[in-house]
Amino acid sequence: MNCLFCKIIDHEIPGDIVFEDDEVLAFNDINPQAPTHILIVPKKHIATLNDIEEGDLPLVGRLQNTAARLAAERGFAEEGYRVVMNCNEAGGQTVYHIHMHLMGGRRFTWPAG
Repeated sequence: MNCLFCKIIDHEIPGDIVFEDDEVLAFNDINPQAPTHILIVPKKHIATLNDIEEGDLPLVGRLQNTAARLAAERGFAEEGYRVVMNCNEAGGQTVYHIHMHLMGGRRFTWPAG
């Protein structure tokens, strides 16, 4: 498999890792869209949101829990933050390994901007 995020998870290529446990890895985005922009990925390779199976639901919940914990640790949980997951090309997904974007440290508007 030639998955960029799997290579970061396996420590084959460097990532600016901010959190790691047995199931989840989080690292700073190389193209940040906010003062804090962290990618939170499951260590299990799941290509898109469409590929999540019933047994993966606790793992996906861990991604959200990790985002909330990291937002709290960085001091912007109460102020607010944005969490985004993209699916497939038209949805803006560029790496086909599900991942959650945690962005904080600035005010966000809707639509995204």
